[in-house]
Amino acid sequence: MFTNILIQPAYFASIAQYAAILKSDTTLFEVHDHFVKQTYRTRCYIYAANGKLLLNVPVNKSKGQKITTPQVELNYSEDWQTLHFKSLQSAYQNSPFFEYYQDDLAVIFNTKYQYLGELHSACHHFVMDALQENSKSSYTKEYTIDTQNVTDLRTFINAKKQVVIDTPDYIQMFDDQHGFLPNLSVLDLIFMEGPSSAIYLNKIRFL
Repeated sequence: MFTNILIQPAYFASIAQYAAILKSDTTLFEVHDHFVKQTYRTRCYIYAANGKLLLNVPVNKSKGQKITTPQVELNYSEDWQTLHFKSLQSAYQNSPFFEYYQDDLAVIFNTKYQYLGELHSACHHFVMDALQENSKSSYTKEYTIDTQNVTDLRTFINAKKQVVIDTPDYIQMFDDQHGFLPNLSVLDLIFMEGPSSAIYLNKIRFL
């Protein structure tokens, strides 16, 4: 569907983002944008027993200075890594495929990354390995203004803007209680569909 896409790294990004990545020939990650709070740069949503659950990554304040997203330092004053991993275990320990991925996930949540960019890279590599995909990707060398040769999907990072996609339903852990929740973190799909996740992502249509 896409030839080249321009998109921003995220914390265990959404199903829509990985559908776009799999549908493109190459992915260019924007890493020279200025950091903005309350976006998918530092948050993702999973399906927990009480419904949609936010996992948020704390970062150090930049003291009024504008810095690029990869340069943002992670904050460990609270043990958010243990909290996030326990939340995933609680939500998905009975899912069909969680046990196959939990050891690799544990490595991420036991590593004290200094910068947000390092965490983004670890998350992306985990997801691509789980999807058994090896799409070509690279990083911007400066902030990209000329988008003539790429499809600009940087708005996907905005947590307040809904991406319009046609997603087939798949079985979710608590859909009998709260119904189907579309476009969660791709982790939700991976834990439920396992190796078939890439097939599902390729079925998604962007409207």
